[in-house]
Amino acid sequence: MEPIKITVFQAYLFWENAEKNLQNLRLRLSTLKEKTDLILLPEMFNTGFTMNVQKCAERMDGMTMRWMYETAKSFDCVVAGTLIIEEHGHYYNRFIWMSPDGSFVHYDKRHLFGLAKEDQVFTPGNSRILLQLKGWKICPMVCYDLRFPVWSRNQENGYDLLVYTASWPDNRSAHWRTLIPARALENQAFVVGVNRVGHDGNEIYYSGGSMCISPLGDVVYYKPEDEDLYTFTLNPKDLEDARKHFPVLKDADKFSII
Repeated sequence: MEPIKITVFQAYLFWENAEKNLQNLRLRLSTLKEKTDLILLPEMFNTGFTMNVQKCAERMDGMTMRWMYETAKSFDCVVAGTLIIEEHGHYYNRFIWMSPDGSFVHYDKRHLFGLAKEDQVFTPGNSRILLQLKGWKICPMVCYDLRFPVWSRNQENGYDLLVYTASWPDNRSAHWRTLIPARALENQAFVVGVNRVGHDGNEIYYSGGSMCISPLGDVVYYKPEDEDLYTFTLNPKDLEDARKHFPVLKDADKFSII
């Protein structure tokens, strides 16, 4: 494993306006001067968290996928976030991991937010994925997945970094601030959560709070309220030391999810 540089973009999102969001993201990212390995964007970064799939859904060869490829290629790094994808008559809240060579993998959000009727519009995913970057094993999750620790549970030889891309509203921000450190501690991994800011078209307010928490619960990065583009470095030695001196995972319960 090598040190890995992660850039979190806690963005203001324009409601159901993919072209304007991609333009704003491109403009803000143009100020990024240092080399990074991974750019993380919020949930539904091109539209905001909407159930209006007829207007906002794209296909896997659509405009936002092309933008992700162009951005990954331009910055020579991975670009990741979720968007609404229509495929074979189903709609997915799909996390895309776009590499600079144009190859990509995806994870479909497993836990759909029933309070917003997301479960009535989208099809849930049924499997986790593990990604590799600079020797790090990375597990992507999406927003509401954060509330379900079994789904994100680490086991020996599992992941080193757990990532949540989210649209998490301000009125439940205390839950966000509690659950992300909990996932870091119980899974002995770095956890990064990237949220959005501003109001959406339903007048729901998002106050950011994007953060990175170490396996020991230390705050590597935290930013409430404002739009923010920030890069930090994670060192494998910090992860190795945490697991060596307090080896919780070796005592974890063994189980599988059907």
